Amino acid sequence: MLILVAGANGQIGRQLLRRIKLSLNHSRAMIRDAGQSDTLRTLGADETIVADLEGDVRPAMEGCDAVVFTAGSGGQTGPEKTDAVDRDGAIGLIDACKDAGIQRFVMVSSMGTDDPDNGPEGLRHYLQAKQAADKHLADSGLDYTIVRPGRLTDDVGSGKVAVSNSLGRSGSVPRADVAAVLMAVLQAPETAGMTFELLAGQTPVREAIAAL
Repeated sequence: MLILVAGANGQIGRQLLRRIKLSLNHSRAMIRDAGQSDTLRTLGADETIVADLEGDVRPAMEGCDAVVFTAGSGGQTGPEKTDAVDRDGAIGLIDACKDAGIQRFVMVSSMGTDDPDNGPEGLRHYLQAKQAADKHLADSGLDYTIVRPGRLTDDVGSGKVAVSNSLGRSGSVPRADVAAVLMAVLQAPETAGMTFELLAGQTPVREAIAAL
């Protein structure tokens, strides 16, 4: 399986490239800067391609079997950049996936996306952008899985998580464990059509995904 990773140079994307390599699948890292290529190949990317979520991403799709969206505008950017990447960039990638005949799409979203207006004031616009992208994906007809992690940390991954359609609480999760969940989802076709929340927990990743 050849997996296109959008946002490959981000912290979750880098972790995912390693896991794809270990799984004996293949990855294509989508990057904005050709100078990132050598680093990402060292991390495990089989291929790299320069493409911008704010531009034409269709050339990145050729020959791929699945697409994972791990990109994000970052906490220091304004509303326009959030819309350009987290909403419009994701929507453009979804549409390009459909046009290319690629059926599998995995989205890294966020907890709180189902009700942005009740989220923290500083995050509402971000959550609204994520909500729009999630809805577009759910309506796309693709075999989608939407993963909604809590607050992301750089803690060492434990390999254990809590997942549910609604966990009923807030919390955090290491980026390494988010990447592990993404890999498990890619290897579990039965997760197509699912949207679930993700936090640090006590259940091994594969067991947690199998129980959804």
